[in-house]
Amino acid sequence: MTEIWTPRLTHPDKLLYPAASLTKQDVVEYFERVGPVMLPHLAGRPATFRRCPDGVGPSCFIVKNAPRGTPEQVHTVVLPSPGSTKGREAVEYVVVDDLPTLLWAANLGCLGFHVPQWKAGPRGGRKRPDLLVFDLDPRTSAGLVECARVACLIRDELADDGLCAWPKVSGGKGIHLYVPVQSASAARTEGYVRRLAARLVDAAPDLVVDTMAKSERTGKVFIDWNQNNPGKTTIAAYSLRARSRPTVAAPVTWDEIEHCQGPDDLVFAPADVLTRLDKIGDPFAGLGAAVQGLPRR
Repeated sequence: MTEIWTPRLTHPDKLLYPAASLTKQDVVEYFERVGPVMLPHLAGRPATFRRCPDGVGPSCFIVKNAPRGTPEQVHTVVLPSPGSTKGREAVEYVVVDDLPTLLWAANLGCLGFHVPQWKAGPRGGRKRPDLLVFDLDPRTSAGLVECARVACLIRDELADDGLCAWPKVSGGKGIHLYVPVQSASAARTEGYVRRLAARLVDAAPDLVVDTMAKSERTGKVFIDWNQNNPGKTTIAAYSLRARSRPTVAAPVTWDEIEHCQGPDDLVFAPADVLTRLDKIGDPFAGLGAAVQGLPRR
């Protein structure tokens, strides 16, 4: 049996979100309360941290390697790192499998937890994807309202293929749709999302775009199918965002997506998320237990 350990909270009064007067202790307490519903979306997945030890701002930085002094109780996994800008052949990632690890990371000023759509194997290596994601990225005059419209179009296309999706707001202007899948290669998940995106471009060319060229995205919603590449990550459900305004990448209901009328309808602060959990429960409940296979088309 793994011994339970308790990370130490340091500098609890340090302001991590100065504009909102949110301290490190506030952040740690948020993760402690949200941990039971957040951990299932982190467990087994190598995490990339966005750390802001001095608070949100230009000093924030991305961390992939487990930092020096990582406690021995923290689960890490070494994975190949081809094409690393720092010339590393491998990276030792932290895997946030339990609440003490989550709180330890929060104490380091981690304000963003990013994970891939696959889990690491027990002895390292990468398992096949168990999720695919539709990353809806609005540009210029588009925003959450337009993303919500596209999300509904995708939901209907998925239903035709016998698939269900779980929506989550990014904590900014975007929306992520997660589709749990079984025994699918990365090539199949990425290919499926790319083909569905192309169908939507044909069906709604004034609203949807599937090209990365920003010149073609004005006023439209970009379906970023490339987020299903094994080397990509997305912000984890219930993670804070490292922005001046403390927002959360929050799971939402399809009813909320359908009734989105304005840019603030689907933006949630940490306190909002905790209230929602008490009131409506976890909109992502059931995602991990869903059994779905990709169609062959």
